[in-house]
Amino acid sequence: MGLNDSPVSDLGTPTRVRYGVLAFACTLSMITYLDRVCFGTVAGYVQTEFRLSDSEKGLLFTAFALAYALFEVPSGWLGDVFGPRKTLIRIVLWWSFFTAVTGLIYPEMLGLGVAFAAMLAVRFLFGMGEAGAYPNLARALHNWFPFQERGFAQGMVWMAGRLAGGFTPFLVLALLIERPTAHGDPTTMWRHIFWIFGGLGVVWCAIFWLWFRDRPEQMPSVNAAERALIAGPTPEPDVSHSGGPWRHFLLSGNLWVLCLMYFCTAYGWYFNITWLPDYLREQFGLDRGSRWSAAFWKFSLLAGAPLLLGSLACVVGGFLTDEFIRRTGNRKWGRRFFGVLGHGLCSSLYLSSLFVGDVWLFVAVISLATFFNDLTMGSAWASCLDIGRKYSGMVAGCMNMVGNLGGAAAGYITGWVLDYSAHLVEPGADAKAFGWRVNFLIFASVYALATALWLRFDSTKPVIPEEGAA
Repeated sequence: MGLNDSPVSDLGTPTRVRYGVLAFACTLSMITYLDRVCFGTVAGYVQTEFRLSDSEKGLLFTAFALAYALFEVPSGWLGDVFGPRKTLIRIVLWWSFFTAVTGLIYPEMLGLGVAFAAMLAVRFLFGMGEAGAYPNLARALHNWFPFQERGFAQGMVWMAGRLAGGFTPFLVLALLIERPTAHGDPTTMWRHIFWIFGGLGVVWCAIFWLWFRDRPEQMPSVNAAERALIAGPTPEPDVSHSGGPWRHFLLSGNLWVLCLMYFCTAYGWYFNITWLPDYLREQFGLDRGSRWSAAFWKFSLLAGAPLLLGSLACVVGGFLTDEFIRRTGNRKWGRRFFGVLGHGLCSSLYLSSLFVGDVWLFVAVISLATFFNDLTMGSAWASCLDIGRKYSGMVAGCMNMVGNLGGAAAGYITGWVLDYSAHLVEPGADAKAFGWRVNFLIFASVYALATALWLRFDSTKPVIPEEGAA
């Protein structure tokens, strides 16, 4: 009887090295959100210093999201071919470098036009690096976790990211420095924050390289029982591959449904990490106030609340999808049910936000919408592993690519709607308020579409049909 034929109980108590892998994945997820949410928090200061319109500021958001989307599949392919260890080291060092470079662009030295172009390029290059994070983490978790724990593992990874994103406004606002200019007017110093956050990625790479290995059998600290538990009753023999089944990918209607669903998810969710802080300032008159003042705490809490509540939903959703499958044995509805529930309620809550005039109630509604959006994350990312199997890095890259095209579209379209709304209202009317009502109607509509797409998705149909019999 071979190792993988033996019941786990016959091999003793499994070690728990896979949870160390999960800890590294969660830590990296936190760093990705620190780096990306940071820019949204200081975007108002960048807009003032660079003298940008709302459309131009939206382009900075779009540059990141577009690069993030376009390089998802290539980065996932690299992880499938070379393994997540080498690939993650390369991409984390890349994006950490461009995080730091963000703080080196000065419009007074380059001129407004050149500085804006430079910032646009740096945001794009930063997005190129971050694109590989989650596909390669998905590949690592595929190698290290058994099927029945993957929803939980993916939920924990996204919980960590959302949690860090929720605390980022507080960290960024606490690190901001105000100094008087030569004319006596206060100016806000924000560049050093990007240098600090860029350094965190370098530290993570050093520790990760020393400890992590691509597969359990490459680590002596993993015992036979844990290897058998991870492999399951039908272990997959292929460690890596040099090519991709591109024809199957293009012709898989199931994969396209999953990707389009994630497009809708990202379109609505990106509001939380891009426009929300400025929305609170413009529509509710909030100001961050002086450091540690009541206004500081209020602004930090309200700007970070959606991601903080969403972090809880990532864990809950990951646990529920796994538990549903364990109890019922129904993998199709185990993934589908929580997608339909989460995005259906999310659409309703975005519609409800149109009728809210109090800032606390508004943030409560948007935070609940984010909670139900993130309730679907464990199901969505576990679905990539379900239908991708040995191509899970590429499938995750496809989903996240199309999803973040939605984020890229949202960054620009939201700003364009705000600028164009001035032409659609009568003189003297609040054009910005009208523009935001239109945007929230769009958010509600794309979540309704995501709900319908979940009803068409089947996690039991792999991208490669012949693998369904394995």
